[in-house]
Amino acid sequence: MWAKIFKILKNKYVLASLVFLIWIIFFDENDFFTRRHINKDLKNKREQRDFYRAEIRKDSLLIHKLETDIKALEKYAREEYLMKKDNEDIFLFNSRDSSSNIQ
Repeated sequence: MWAKIFKILKNKYVLASLVFLIWIIFFDENDFFTRRHINKDLKNKREQRDFYRAEIRKDSLLIHKLETDIKALEKYAREEYLMKKDNEDIFLFNSRDSSSNIQ
């Protein structure tokens, strides 16, 4: 069995192909490990791009709603910036984690 394998590896074309494959997989500047890292990074970048596109879409809809609806603008100002009318008082409640209140 070893004689067959040695005979096959002794062939100059098989040997050249084997050396070429080893070189491409491990030593080239675009080796397997570098390509895997680049593909992983590319996947992360595409996920970030999709996330930010969704956020832009959501914010654009909010901006359009705030520009066209005065009641939505007033509600947003009251909730986000704690604005109030002159004759109003604002009470803020801190929400606690429900698991910390269990005794």
